[in-house]
Amino acid sequence: QVQLVESGGDSVQAGESLTLTCTVSGVIFARYPMAWYRLTPGKQHNLVASVAASSGETNYAAPVQGRFSISRDNAKNTVYLQMNNLKPEDTGVYYCARVLMTSDGWSPLDSWGQGTQVTVSS
Repeated sequence: QVQLVESGGDSVQAGESLTLTCTVSGVIFARYPMAWYRLTPGKQHNLVASVAASSGETNYAAPVQGRFSISRDNAKNTVYLQMNNLKPEDTGVYYCARVLMTSDGWSPLDSWGQGTQVTVSS
């Protein structure tokens, strides 16, 4: 059974940085593209960034382009999200997920974990 455990969230001031970590178990991690999502106040999971399984190709939502960086370490079954120059609108609960490319874009494969809270104050 797949398990995803997110950590690294904190309360910070605008302009500061955080690194989120997601450790995956129960699956062959290296086979799967991974992504980070943010839960919006309207309770939607918005895709923030994704990283391919083997090529390492990355993609970012427009609001975080140039500020966030997603990476993975297949030897550690871990995916990271480096968040720089944080803004109050980045506030939310962040989740990682294995993802599958569909006609509508990346789609999460698993149920959501507990997430990690990021709060950015102005």
